[in-house]
Amino acid sequence: MERGPSRAMESRPLGDTGLVVGALTFGSAPLATIFWENDEATAVGAVRAAHRAGIRLVDTAPFYGLGEAESRGGVALTDVSADEVIVATKVGRAIVDGSDGRSGEFDFSADAVRTQIESSLERLGRDRVAIAHVHDPEDHLERALHECVPALATLRAEGTVQAVSVGTNVCDTALRFLREADLDVIMLAGRLTLLDRSALDDVVPQCEARGVPLLAAAVFNSGVLADPEPGRWYDYSPADPTILERARVVHCVCADVGVSARAAAMAFPLRFPAVASVVVGMASAAEVEDNVAAFETTIPDELWERLEEAS
Repeated sequence: MERGPSRAMESRPLGDTGLVVGALTFGSAPLATIFWENDEATAVGAVRAAHRAGIRLVDTAPFYGLGEAESRGGVALTDVSADEVIVATKVGRAIVDGSDGRSGEFDFSADAVRTQIESSLERLGRDRVAIAHVHDPEDHLERALHECVPALATLRAEGTVQAVSVGTNVCDTALRFLREADLDVIMLAGRLTLLDRSALDDVVPQCEARGVPLLAAAVFNSGVLADPEPGRWYDYSPADPTILERARVVHCVCADVGVSARAAAMAFPLRFPAVASVVVGMASAAEVEDNVAAFETTIPDELWERLEEAS
């Protein structure tokens, strides 16, 4: 397949934040053993491979392995400056140390936000984070809007956080934060994909109108778009037969055009000007290399036309 210039390494301004990202962002959830059986050497190798490939943004969270993903990312980036790789993390899903070990809880209070950011910085070995996302606030919207976001704005003013965002997979949450919060960025998971285009109804137009850049995450919808076999997941639960069949149709159309479904899934959100980058979880150096290679594929317009007809 013909390759164009490297889009993964292409510099893209992130709205008015002063931050620069690439079209492909490294998602670090797979670095944690709670989600994948992944030893530390493999996890560290994945982050370092992303850096070598020119990926500029690493997205992580305390919730990913109760600090494990952040710690492993910190090890991998020990000698990498913020001029080379910037880091995003999340607040609201806190880590609690108890007598029976670590656990997680929701806490969107102002005091908790500062504590959570300080803990994340310690695990990451950094003195600031590029982006702080309010993490899945659906059941805590009022506190998240009226305590968490103002606390992050204070940290932004202090220089500890460069940009404030919400990270969600619910379009209504994204829209409410766009209307009511002082946001620099939004990250939306699973709603701007080849299987779910619901973000196109309101979120994408509102981001574009307001000048708020969008990070499109979970472009494989938990994996089913990458490999639509029985047992694969869709949006964090086992995919039902209807979803599997729709994903197989996507694969067939892509194959007819000579493009992998993974390449098409990563390219699709970037067709919309509001989208600054796509966030893809990667568990190993080999997976980074495969995704970067797929990401660089030139996608013919014919594919989008045929996928539209098939949907």
